[in-house]
Amino acid sequence: MSLQDKYREVINLASDLGITNLQVREQDNVLYIDGTAETAADKDKLWDSYNKIDPDYRAADVVMNIQVTEKVSREYTVEVGDSLSKIGKAYGVSWQDIFEANKDVISNPDLIQPGWKLKIPTV
Repeated sequence: MSLQDKYREVINLASDLGITNLQVREQDNVLYIDGTAETAADKDKLWDSYNKIDPDYRAADVVMNIQVTEKVSREYTVEVGDSLSKIGKAYGVSWQDIFEANKDVISNPDLIQPGWKLKIPTV
């Protein structure tokens, strides 16, 4: 049985989760799975699936290199007197990055309201 057959469940899950740039290859009796997940939770699902097939990762026949594109690291609640520039300066990110990460909440970057919960992207 090839390693791709052995770990078919993990490969199919990666595809189902929409892992981008998914590359699967066998080399020297090791299966390499590379790609980019949208969230850390998706990456964790892949590792959980792998652990079901190879408990405690004892076979050591898989190398999974899954990057995560998720850029939200914290949440900030807008206070009276805040602006995106002021918030950005406090967290070391541009006001444009905060605006882009919160387009579902903010329609005008000059008009933010106290009490809004904003996602602060990582740099």
